[in-house]
Amino acid sequence: MRVFVGNLSHLKRSIFLLGLCAAALAVPAAAEDACRQRGDLDTPYCDEDGDFLADTPKDAARLKDPDTLFFTNSPLDDPAVFKELMRPFVEHLAKCSGRKVRFYDVYSSAAAIEAMRSGRMHLGTMSSGDTAFAVNVAGAVPIGIRGDANGPQGYQLWMIVKKDSPYQKLSDLKGKRIAHTTPSSNSGNLAPRALFPPEGLTPDKDYKVMFSGKHENSISGVWSGDFDAAPIAHDILLRMADRGLVRMDDFRIIWKSRNFPPGGLSMAHDLAPALQKKIRDCTYSYRYSPEMVRGFQGADRWLPIDYKQDWELIRRVAQDSGQAFTRTAFEREKARAEATTRK
Repeated sequence: MRVFVGNLSHLKRSIFLLGLCAAALAVPAAAEDACRQRGDLDTPYCDEDGDFLADTPKDAARLKDPDTLFFTNSPLDDPAVFKELMRPFVEHLAKCSGRKVRFYDVYSSAAAIEAMRSGRMHLGTMSSGDTAFAVNVAGAVPIGIRGDANGPQGYQLWMIVKKDSPYQKLSDLKGKRIAHTTPSSNSGNLAPRALFPPEGLTPDKDYKVMFSGKHENSISGVWSGDFDAAPIAHDILLRMADRGLVRMDDFRIIWKSRNFPPGGLSMAHDLAPALQKKIRDCTYSYRYSPEMVRGFQGADRWLPIDYKQDWELIRRVAQDSGQAFTRTAFEREKARAEATTRK
């Protein structure tokens, strides 16, 4: 085991994606009954080889071989900034695969996962927790993880407070205003629920969880004083500081986790096998542009993923936090986040 130390309004776009998702739920009973093993995957998918991932359909009529590949991401950073950061890779993928590649913007993690499930998206980068949901709920197949010649890159959960605040340890934050990011985020929600209680701070007991929507919002909220603290992915704070949006010296880090695997690159399970192989070959042969190396703290390539092995820690942390990467849990947590954000 590796140890990691269009032009629609947002509302119309969401309705459109939800409609596609609903259509994708209509799966013939015969197809479901033919599956001998699916593990934790939702009913449209099958895992007969036991790798925890959706198998490529055996029925050729269900395979997709599109001329245009749609690429998206679950927005951890500013979507426009991340889109520009990923542009060199997207352009390489288009040239190498011989397909058009279009970057399709989404504005929430839930929308990215629903788009993959509906069949509208073929490729995407997602956070660690979102990847696990996308695997089980949307049939995503993780293929690449950031790293370099020494191996995969990792990231940590940091609990940050303002440098001039009086808080020195987690237990000092009881009753305070603490921002989590989204329900599906590992560092922004699931890991804190599993790792903070032994340190004397239990989410939803010692403080009311407020969802900010993404790590950038949590970080900015701590800086502005809207929140007293926030659990965040440390690499996103580093990227914000690198862009001059915040200064590292404005914050104090009062708790750090061990390393988690970083977000991965995933593709749809039902792409034609030859196209899947081409995407993998193009991905692993690519070396990041200088801008990407800087933006991803030294990572310079995509390395292959063994999801069953590499995401074991993420799944275990989620289990310890009481979370399950199921469609029911996804819909429940998505509704909870939306209700909390509206407040």
